[in-house]
This record gives sequence, C-alpha cells and structure tokens, in this order.
Amino acid sequence: MNWFHRLPDNLKGIAFLMLASIVFALMALLIKLLGQRLHITQILLLRQIGMVIMIAPAILRNFPGSLRSERPGLQLTRVACALVAMLCGFTAVIHLPLADATAIFFAKSFFVTIFAVLFLAETVGLYRWSAVLVGFIGVLIMLQPGTDNFSIYGLLSLIGAAGAAGVMILLRLLSQSDSAETIMTYGSLGVGVVMILPGIYFWQTPDADEWLLLIAVAVVSYFGQKCNIFAYKHGEASLLASLDYVRLLWATLFGYLVFDQFPGGATWLGAGIVIAAAVFMIYRETRRKLDWVAVARSEDENSIRP
Repeated sequence: MNWFHRLPDNLKGIAFLMLASIVFALMALLIKLLGQRLHITQILLLRQIGMVIMIAPAILRNFPGSLRSERPGLQLTRVACALVAMLCGFTAVIHLPLADATAIFFAKSFFVTIFAVLFLAETVGLYRWSAVLVGFIGVLIMLQPGTDNFSIYGLLSLIGAAGAAGVMILLRLLSQSDSAETIMTYGSLGVGVVMILPGIYFWQTPDADEWLLLIAVAVVSYFGQKCNIFAYKHGEASLLASLDYVRLLWATLFGYLVFDQFPGGATWLGAGIVIAAAVFMIYRETRRKLDWVAVARSEDENSIRP
C-alpha cells in the first residue's frame, strides 16, 4: 500500500469517496431488499444495535464522559433530525426505484443552504439563491405533482433530505462545543433507543438470509461512514462534494440488476438539473473563498509595505 500513501491528498480523498459511494448505494440496496418483508423500524433498530457494537470501544473508552454534552438539547434535536432522515429516506428507498429515491435525496444541498441562513445567520447571495430555486425545480420535475406518476414516497424522500440537512447544520453547531466522541455516542445510541418500542411492535422474526442481510447493513453502514470520514480528511470538501453524485450511477446500476428498475426521462432530467445546480453552488462557494483569500493576502502585502 506504499503506492497509495504516495498519492496526492485529493486523489486519496477521491478514492475513498468513490468507495463510499458504492458502499452507500449497496446499503440502500440491502435496505430495499429487507424492506420487502420487514418493517423499517425493525431494520433501523437492528442496524443501530450492530453499529453500537462496532463503535462500543470508542464509547466505553470515556464512558460516561462520552455522554456529557455542553448542549444536550441540540444533541437530542440532532437525533430527531436523524430519525426523520432515516425513517423517511429509507422508506422511500424501499418503495421507490433506487435511482429515483437517491436523486430526490440530493435536494439535501439546497436545504443546507436554507437552514444555514435561518439558523447560522450565513449570508447567501443572488447566485446561490438562484441555484436553490433551480434545484427545487429539478426536484419538482422528478416528483411530478398533480400527475399519475406522483408518489407520496417521493415526498418522503424530500422530507428525508431536509432531515439530513438539519443533521449537517446541527453538526456544525455541536462541533463547536462537544467532542466528536460525544456526538458519535448520541447519534448511535439515540436512534437505537427511540426505535426499541416500534421495532418490537412491528417485529417479524427474520429468516437466515434476512439475518445475513441485517448484519451486512450494519457493517456496510459503518464502513461507508468511515470511508466518508477518510475522504474528507484527505480531500478538499468542494471537490469531493461535486463528485458525490456518482452515487446515482451505482443506485441506477443496482436497481436495474436486482429489481429491473430503470429511471424514466423525468428522473434523468430532474436529477441533471439538481446536480448541475448543486455543483454550481459548490463552484460559487469555492470562488467566494478564493476571493476572500486574495483580499486577505492583498491586505497583508499592503500592511508590510513601507
């Protein structure tokens, strides 16, 4: 593996991100297979139990200190947003073609911008607001409201995207006061605890194949998160965010091979608009940061001139 360590950081980040995109698409496929018979709350309960087992050493290393939070209310709000994201997002994955659910979920980027303005007091210019508007037009094309092709599960995928955006915004706030260990502990335990009662209520005893798939979901989820963390550890966030949409290709491939489902023209058109708008937002944000750096350097140079 010496050759890998010699690669530029951005290439390392891209490699991990490509792996994460495959793994997350595989996780969606496994959940869709399990959801043909098992209830989503049972799937989530067993998924969280598996993930807690895998991260138990990190939790126990500083327990109960890992549960001490400076902002417990925000931690619980983050758990609530994660529940919305997973319950709605995974339900959509079960009932929609994989590519459709994945493409609609990309609206997360636009919700992040809206929430950042509302809760972080960030300033967003005309270009980014225009990109948000265009992006939601793409979402509407995929949802096709008012037609026979409209599905409530498409709306659930959109709500799940809003929940995931809420998680991202709350992570920005929590990372200023709480350790990564505390954030991880609340996230892993919180969802599992909430899922205990509904998971038991809707319980159906899995058969041998379903137990294997459930174990695979937990392992794949954990592995995917690790790949994502390593990707953003090595690579530039703006570059990686623009490449994350390759996940749609894997979702399309898995959906076609396993369920013989291929997205229609409305999905491709809407997804193309959503991805183009999101990539434009990333480009504008990158340019804005570069402009700020250039201004700062200019001011530094002027300050040292006689």
